[in-house]
Amino acid sequence: MREGTAERRDELFREAMDLIARDYASDLNLDGVARTLATSRRQLQRAFAEVGDTSFRDELARVRMGHARALLATESLAVRQVAARVGYHQPAQFAKSFRRYHGMPPSAYRRDARNGARPV
Repeated sequence: MREGTAERRDELFREAMDLIARDYASDLNLDGVARTLATSRRQLQRAFAEVGDTSFRDELARVRMGHARALLATESLAVRQVAARVGYHQPAQFAKSFRRYHGMPPSAYRRDARNGARPV
């Protein structure tokens, strides 16, 4: 790979990560982020794969799940409110994603976190 290509992919990855960190609760998708960063969908996919060893979808889920975990442990919000705050329109989809990512439903995570158990 040419040096300029590698540098551009590093830059794309960093810019995309900054955008995800800032706007994780909005309707982010690969095409929209690519448009925002003035690149193609494929170039952005390559940046995530080669620089971050991940995918856009996996990274967005990681960031959202981290914020969800913090909200469940510290706030008295309903699960549907947590779902909305981290970018999910459907609470059921959030719960399914949370369970897949953390190995337990959001309500169990909250219970364990508040009872002093060391959740995942």
